[in-house]
Amino acid sequence: MARLHRLPPIHTLAAFESAARLGGFSQAAAELCITPSAVSHRIRQLEALLGEQLFERSPTGVRLSPAGQRTLQGVREAFDKLSGLFHVETPGMRLSVGMPPTFARNLLIPHLPEFYQQWPDIEIQVAVAAPMQDKPERHDVDIRFGKPSFDDRLSIKLFDDQLLVLAAPSYLARRPLNAPGELAQAELLRSPLVPWQPWLAAAGLDIREPVRGSLFTDLGILLEAAASGLGVAICPGRVAQRWLDSGQLVALFDVAVQSDSTYYAAVDREVAQRPEVGAFIDWMRATFA
Repeated sequence: MARLHRLPPIHTLAAFESAARLGGFSQAAAELCITPSAVSHRIRQLEALLGEQLFERSPTGVRLSPAGQRTLQGVREAFDKLSGLFHVETPGMRLSVGMPPTFARNLLIPHLPEFYQQWPDIEIQVAVAAPMQDKPERHDVDIRFGKPSFDDRLSIKLFDDQLLVLAAPSYLARRPLNAPGELAQAELLRSPLVPWQPWLAAAGLDIREPVRGSLFTDLGILLEAAASGLGVAICPGRVAQRWLDSGQLVALFDVAVQSDSTYYAAVDREVAQRPEVGAFIDWMRATFA
């Protein structure tokens, strides 16, 4: 029993290990189902017991101090030994997420391995949902593109974005576009998800919203059409990043316009209290910020 009195409380060690592994007090709070202030309190309690500062705190976040790095190694070794001793099987958590195909393919899936590195016990079940459905199927979390509210649930913005005018190099070789005014003679690709008018107005153009030309209800297909040389597209830049990185599309003109529409997570308030739901939404917001 005397040995136990010399050990720090297990909840302080758990808070320290979680914050060090996940890179912040908020992430540790979501994993441990407590508040960030409780995580901070437990870590300060551990620091007081050890007589050393384990984290270096700054306005931009926290990082392990040299003492914290040494302590983390010992704590992890101790936890590994305890885990091997008891062989406790912890059930995983399943989370169903509905989302448009463009978000799934170009935003979520490339980063999903990073999520599983942090949250190996959470199983994400992805359900692809066509955009602009009148009554889409509901899941634990549904990713929606547009402006809230989408239904009676809480809408949580994932990130802000800017509108970009995009065209394929092959299209520009046939029809060079050197100034925004030349769009009046270009083939403008349309989508009800992203109207042209806000960008046209910001560029100082007296051009009405186009009512003719190819129309697409999915942003990924819109961008593929532009990449094939069919015409000029307008789309939020984050959505188009893969096409820009590959050189299939290039951004035209230096006109910065905030997108009125972006991606949101729609979730019931009660469901949002589940630790796996909070962890997933917080991770998306941090990843796509």
